Amino acid sequence: MQNVKFRRTGHKYECVKCLKSYFTKDEAVSCYDHCDLLTSKLTMLVIGGAGYIGSVFSKTMINLGHKVIVLDNLSRGHFEQVDKRAIFIKENLLNIENIKDQLLNENIDIIYHFAAFAQVGESVKEPHLYYENNVEGVRRLLEFMRIYLNIPLVFSSSCAIFGVPDQLPLHEECSKNPLSPYGTTKLICEMMIKDYVHAYDMKASMLRYFNACGASLDGLTGEKHDPETHLIPNLINASLKKETVTINGNNFPTNDGTCIRDYIHVLDLADAHLLAGFKLLKTKNKVFDYFNLGSGSGYSNLEILETVKSEIGDFSYVFGPRREGDVPALFADNTKIKKELKIEFKYSDLKTIINTAMLWHKKLLHK
Repeated sequence: MQNVKFRRTGHKYECVKCLKSYFTKDEAVSCYDHCDLLTSKLTMLVIGGAGYIGSVFSKTMINLGHKVIVLDNLSRGHFEQVDKRAIFIKENLLNIENIKDQLLNENIDIIYHFAAFAQVGESVKEPHLYYENNVEGVRRLLEFMRIYLNIPLVFSSSCAIFGVPDQLPLHEECSKNPLSPYGTTKLICEMMIKDYVHAYDMKASMLRYFNACGASLDGLTGEKHDPETHLIPNLINASLKKETVTINGNNFPTNDGTCIRDYIHVLDLADAHLLAGFKLLKTKNKVFDYFNLGSGSGYSNLEILETVKSEIGDFSYVFGPRREGDVPALFADNTKIKKELKIEFKYSDLKTIINTAMLWHKKLLHK
């Protein structure tokens, strides 16, 4: 018997999975296929799953019923942030051949790559670390996939590939002129993955992050860097500890003189990765896809600061010099990802971002 995917309701068509109504039968069938995939259980290899975004993604996927294998060498990640329900493999991606048999025995459906060094300033001072870890690590992964495990890959890229924007908001086809070795390594990885896709019939999706932020809703998984260079964690810690924080630059050509950035909650990032993976799994032919992954809104440093003050508590701040390479404004045109992945950004309002991050940073303070 043919699987029923839709039913007619008056002049509309209804997906029988979620009961949403559409004007065309094809839209209802597409919705059904999407809903059906959402309920399937996958085995996922999460590379870099002990880091900030990788650990939140892993936890979210396990909560949805998926099986997660975390591969991390713990050079920057934290073992305590790996979900206890995940299978954990401590190994460097450069040595992926050492764990070939273990990986092949897991019947992995899809790979998510989060394992990049991501400090812009460090990449300028120590570029060799970035070309080895970010570029060579991905090359070895692609070779492993080409030879043994040709399955879909979702890759964490970055808006750093664009450099100084030639227009705002930034769409996917804007010029790409990275300002740092970090941004260059991400662009090289995208180009390398694209070449492998075309030559070896692979499937891959690039997600170009803007500013990842926030924490899991329970406050048990979040951002932990040493040193911490990101604005929101530093503002929250200044508020919790009643310390003075430095804002880098107050002479940008913006309304309040501070730079504007696009902040996207880590849980929305997790949803985007899942949906990008589902799209690849539904696609029969080879595909190289790419999306700007941002909320689509820009907030200035002072707007973020004032929101932290109102949500957590007052603290003092001073202005320091601009950081090298900082551009006045950077925010995404997220039209493509919203249309093609049907994602809803549920958590990327400033209050949710700050309050979930606050729960996490309070937990770190009391350790």
